[in-house]
Amino acid sequence: MVGSVPPIVPAVVPSIATVPLPRRPLTPDGPDDLIRGWYENELGWATVPGEPVRLLVGERFDVLEAPAEVGHAALRRLAPGSPVAVRGDRMRLLVAAGGAEELPGILQWLEWGALPLDLTAIGVGGLIEAPSPPGRDGPNVPGPVQGAAVWLRPPVAGCEVEASLPTMSALGGVGGAPDLVRLVDTLATHCHRVRLRRACAQPLAFS
Repeated sequence: MVGSVPPIVPAVVPSIATVPLPRRPLTPDGPDDLIRGWYENELGWATVPGEPVRLLVGERFDVLEAPAEVGHAALRRLAPGSPVAVRGDRMRLLVAAGGAEELPGILQWLEWGALPLDLTAIGVGGLIEAPSPPGRDGPNVPGPVQGAAVWLRPPVAGCEVEASLPTMSALGGVGGAPDLVRLVDTLATHCHRVRLRRACAQPLAFS
């Protein structure tokens, strides 16, 4: 029609593709890249730059650390899928995020607060050495060196590992997560027994 205004054709704006989260390259350069890629890509656990590979604590899990003989006594308090690592003579039991912050209050409530116990916690901002992934031995993945961290109960890729970690919310509940209070009580009890046994084994000092 003469004099009619031509229709306005909207400008085609190219769509902006969503940027995916960064992932480790599928062709890693070295053994540390293989280890780091397993934790970040398959478990979704954060690592920090540097060698050896270290895991960031406080986001997906916290850690309770005790003598290995104490930790072995507490394994029955954990769910079958709850990861546990060993480094030297120390055992590291993964618990739900926030568990490290709860530890002093739990010990006080259980009346263990006044006693020196070889039981520590690693929480937000902490780091632990990443044990070598299970079943990844090969020419490009060296076996653990003496004293390095190893998995006693490794996490399983593709599973909700956090659901198996001891947590405060399990107290009195019927869920699958174990109770953090009972775990801490078991650890504290055996830490005290070990301390008493070592004290009795020391020779008496005579003036």
